[in-house]
Amino acid sequence: MGKVYGRTAAEFAADAVILACQDAGYDLHDLDGLLVSGGVQQGVGLSLARDLGLRNLNMLSEVQAYGSTAGGMVSIAAMAVQSGMVNTVACVFADAPLVQGGSAGAAYGGGRRSFSGIGGIAAASGLLSTNAMYALAARRHMQRYGTTSEQFGAVAVAQRAWATMNPRAQMRDAITLEDHQDSRMIADPLHLLDCCLVSNGGIAVIVTNEARARASAKPAAYILGWGQTHPGYTRTRGSEFGLVSGAAISGPIAMKMAGVSVGDIDVRELYDCYTYTALISLEDYGFCEKGEGGALAESGALAPGGSLPTNTGGGQLSSYYMWGFTPLSEAVIQTRGEGGDRQVAKHDIVLVSGNGGVLDHHSTLVLSPHPRS
Repeated sequence: MGKVYGRTAAEFAADAVILACQDAGYDLHDLDGLLVSGGVQQGVGLSLARDLGLRNLNMLSEVQAYGSTAGGMVSIAAMAVQSGMVNTVACVFADAPLVQGGSAGAAYGGGRRSFSGIGGIAAASGLLSTNAMYALAARRHMQRYGTTSEQFGAVAVAQRAWATMNPRAQMRDAITLEDHQDSRMIADPLHLLDCCLVSNGGIAVIVTNEARARASAKPAAYILGWGQTHPGYTRTRGSEFGLVSGAAISGPIAMKMAGVSVGDIDVRELYDCYTYTALISLEDYGFCEKGEGGALAESGALAPGGSLPTNTGGGQLSSYYMWGFTPLSEAVIQTRGEGGDRQVAKHDIVLVSGNGGVLDHHSTLVLSPHPRS
């Protein structure tokens, strides 16, 4: 994971699936289902099954919902297992956008594009990138609720504090609020330290039934609930774009299925492509009132030792960027009690979020080390 060069996304994906099976104590051929995702560049496809030597699978599909893909994959796999369609499914994401000697900013550049119609109006206004669109969303939140850049910075500082204890994190040096404010502007109001990393690598998780999970080599992370939503915001007057995320819908769905409430959540692993995204998700899940996410971040509640431990591996801001598999992987680590120095003592209920597009898609999972009674 991280600045690892000379390998394709498909190679990362194959290794991730093999390692996940080894971690669970399974033979690769115990798998009868495979769900794959290759990020924006689509470097992983259905051919991964052939690369791994898997035959006669009962389920094989590509899944694409951008940053909400991980939550969607796990819920699809869980439903397939519950129905009896499959017994054991690998869900894998891998990407390799970084090129040695190239900049992180160029990794998802996509080259020159042409625009026409409504798209041309947006482009003429300078909305030429994901950074610019999230900057628009963040600015709208700031103007409506009085959120400040320093409050976004508090999210970055808290997550870096967690990353200093994560041996897999790309960025392990502590930062201060002053460091955040001094970092260069990417798309006003978003500084460099408001933006996620770019990483090469792969992550896989195995979804199976409870009996098989109990017999696995490692403790299980039980899936208690899931939910997703696809708001489809229009970026026009009257829209809630930038003010409300899909967490407001997918969160209650997942928690209702799990039989828990916001107050029961011990650990939060949130999709944080930007500091703003983590902040608005906290609000929309109900960890604070609407518009009070900035004050919550400033309070220190999200940091190590805080009352609401959040993004305990450093998140995508400081650990690594593997779409929704970043929060999912850390959630599994925390649920199994394998976090080492960063392990949260109370981790009975862990919430995982995924955010795709520019607030266009959202998924939520609720995990626990305990099966649902």
